[in-house]
Amino acid sequence: MSDIDWDAPWLADWRAVGEPIARQVAAGVPQPEALNAAGRAPVCFVPQADLPEGQAYEDFIFATGQVPTREGLHDFFNALCWMQFPLAKKRLNQLQASEIARAGVGQVRGPVRDAATVFDENALLIQPSNALWAALTEHRWQDALLGLRHEWAHTRLWVFGHAALEKLVQPYKSITVHLWRVPQTVAPADIDTWLAQDLSPDKLATKPFSPLPVLGVPGWWSANAAPAFYDDAEVFRPRRVRAQVKKPYANADIVPSA
Repeated sequence: MSDIDWDAPWLADWRAVGEPIARQVAAGVPQPEALNAAGRAPVCFVPQADLPEGQAYEDFIFATGQVPTREGLHDFFNALCWMQFPLAKKRLNQLQASEIARAGVGQVRGPVRDAATVFDENALLIQPSNALWAALTEHRWQDALLGLRHEWAHTRLWVFGHAALEKLVQPYKSITVHLWRVPQTVAPADIDTWLAQDLSPDKLATKPFSPLPVLGVPGWWSANAAPAFYDDAEVFRPRRVRAQVKKPYANADIVPSA
């Protein structure tokens, strides 16, 4: 916990709640105990050992309202997310539990569970203009992060994914998040309510994410003040265009059978 830089811009929305809890954990208080003492989540945090062998993590949370919690940054940030976005986290858990009840727990999660996991671990909520969103989703990095740089000062961002927050404790250039667009008409105080409604199985199944190397966000990393920061094509990759496979009967000499 002592490694967390609470001055980091991506922790601006987390600091008021998270820093006092982190101090308690660093002082030796068991993490579940320190998290529960905050009294801000709709669930109870319990030691990982409370998860029965053979029961799925998401299913256990849904059935008991208890979140198995290990010591360490990953589960710490997951718990903070339960405090910051209680309705959205509850919705994600409901979706996961519903899919488990429908299809069981297999080696392949299925599109809805897979997308819900990606969101839970790695989502960054963003309220961009149409121009900025188009540049980001088309991977026009120079336009999005340099040409439209002035827009970022009033573009609201919320880091949701707890795995992304864990990585950002030790930042490196290639950390990439999955963007989820929030309409500009949604007020900051209503984000959690809106998100819980927006996280539908049908939408998740389409995986409407767009990647962003998060340390490219203007003002979030000192190195990106230099335009050359964005020239690294191994990090700021061009958008891949899937080649279309023509059907055999696209050839004039081959026609489909009647």
